[in-house]
Amino acid sequence: MAFVDGFLTAVSAALLAVAGPALAAPPPASAFGRIPAVVDAAISPDGQRVAILGGLSDQRVVSIATIDQPGLPALPFGEVEGVGIQWAGDDYVIATIAYWESLGDQRRSFRFERQISITTNAKLGARLTPDAVLGGERVLLEQPILRVTPAPSARAMMIGLVDNAGASASNDTRIKRKGEGGAARALWRVDPATGKGALAERGNFDTRTWSVDASGEARVRTDIDEINRRFSLYGRAKGTSQWQPLITNAPYEDWSRYRGYQETDDAVLLADGDRIVLKRLADGQTSSFADAAAGETLVWDSERNVVVGVRGQGDRPVTRWIDAEVGAAAGVLGRAFKDRNVALINWSSDRSRYVARISGPTSPPAWYLYDRPRKEISLLAEEYPELKGAALGAMQSKPYKARDGLDIPAYLTLPPGLAAGEKPPLVVLAHGGPASRDDFGFDFIAQFLVSRGYAVLQPQFRGSTGFGAAFQAASRGEWGGKIQTDLLDGIGALAAAGLIDPAKVCVVGASFGGYTALSGAALHPEAYRCAASIAGMSDLGLMLNDEGRLYGRDSESVEELRTMLGGASSALLDATSPARHAADVRAPVLLVHGDKDTIVPIGQSRLMAERLKSAGKPYELVVLEGENHYLTKAANRTRTLEALERFLAKNLPVN
Repeated sequence: MAFVDGFLTAVSAALLAVAGPALAAPPPASAFGRIPAVVDAAISPDGQRVAILGGLSDQRVVSIATIDQPGLPALPFGEVEGVGIQWAGDDYVIATIAYWESLGDQRRSFRFERQISITTNAKLGARLTPDAVLGGERVLLEQPILRVTPAPSARAMMIGLVDNAGASASNDTRIKRKGEGGAARALWRVDPATGKGALAERGNFDTRTWSVDASGEARVRTDIDEINRRFSLYGRAKGTSQWQPLITNAPYEDWSRYRGYQETDDAVLLADGDRIVLKRLADGQTSSFADAAAGETLVWDSERNVVVGVRGQGDRPVTRWIDAEVGAAAGVLGRAFKDRNVALINWSSDRSRYVARISGPTSPPAWYLYDRPRKEISLLAEEYPELKGAALGAMQSKPYKARDGLDIPAYLTLPPGLAAGEKPPLVVLAHGGPASRDDFGFDFIAQFLVSRGYAVLQPQFRGSTGFGAAFQAASRGEWGGKIQTDLLDGIGALAAAGLIDPAKVCVVGASFGGYTALSGAALHPEAYRCAASIAGMSDLGLMLNDEGRLYGRDSESVEELRTMLGGASSALLDATSPARHAADVRAPVLLVHGDKDTIVPIGQSRLMAERLKSAGKPYELVVLEGENHYLTKAANRTRTLEALERFLAKNLPVN
């Protein structure tokens, strides 16, 4: 199509820094550490334009291409974090950006996510401020868009605040006596052209969010009582004005039972064991909707507000398509890109054109446009253009048994060109969370390490998501216990298979993975030659106190952390905090931390450094200036990889 040639040329020149031919030497750290050249892409409802959020590593840009027409107007953002984009009708793109700002305590910065609208000729429209008079933009860290109503009068349905002074007004349930006055969350209807909002729905002091229909009316409301840790769900059928209880005063954990609102049936979808049931709002009638084991996710058509598929769990998740039309499009792409992961991101209203993200372990993600009537698949852009043609390591599924009999999924990636019988040094790469997981796909840290000659094991230790509720719950109280031995059992399994030398192993991780790395060095010092923590915790008691000070000791986040820890007794916290066992560490330790981290404050790494120094243990502390928890600056991401490369070369040399 004419659109493709002009679009790709413009993207190459204006948006991406495409590398030259691959060299024999491995690509530099900057090729892996760059911020992806594409963060998000979306097609307009009429299927005529594609918007892309991306750009060079530290210069975010939204570009908008019109299919079959030349030109690529772009709006530069500069050095901000681009989070995502979506269309509001056919005339505006809404971009979500993030920035950090200090409020009150100048020692702590907070990450704010905000929305801006952009015209189709890439001109700034407006900042979406639904409740500017009330100051919600200074109070709420996020003001998410719950839904965009269809054209011609597209509106962004957003979370904001409303003045709720009165007898039961406070939305802060950390205050034991409700009714102190103040503001509550509210649903606002915002015009993308002006950024101004009109109040659509008031919440009460416990309201957290809503589900919205195509007309912009709230149909489902979620309430959480932080004091009592209880969850309630309410529904309101079309044509009615009163909220009716669907789930009331249930344990907080039951919030995950609610899977969404399906507009075609005016019904909610609720998890019930290994199935999902559909409950109609009008009469409460319940019927089976789909089989879906715990951890499986629903794939939605965001415009029609209907489920089109169920994405399964396991080491290589697949999608079971409910909607034959969307499933057929996925099938075409799946046959075109065999052995790669195909993710349909969005599509036009008539489902004639689709934006898809294609990736695989040795295929860095790339974005494509599929035109069904024309039977054409066209490349939009690549996330890691400098890695094009580079030799990457092949990933394989490598499950094993934990010592208590639990099956642990895992991925093993070996260096390219590895000789038969060769045993490369091993890096155990622990993911964050622990309620998270690695995927059978491209991982920039894993592939960077593999390019330097290391084998990489990524264990999906107990607590990882996507393997069932029981598997996830098995991590409670086991942060410093069975999660650690899950990693050791993975090393043992590889050694027994003759793939690695168990005497040549380091452990590396970020966030919870950083805690895991430090715990491995402190609690199992005989197992590792070195340990590297990126933005990791070192003292769980300190972490719990910090959370309580910032958000309240009765807040959701603190209670959830206590639950994951298996309690908050001093004995348990002391026993599982690496900083309190620094004297037991034998291996050199690398600590990398951003000084603007609001998720895990840099004080966690500084405390570990102090304890290691006092104990006379070798360590290195790398402070990333102006960096947050997620390493969103390319220079800092590259610096982290380079520090890791030097550290491993010294303490776990390949040759």
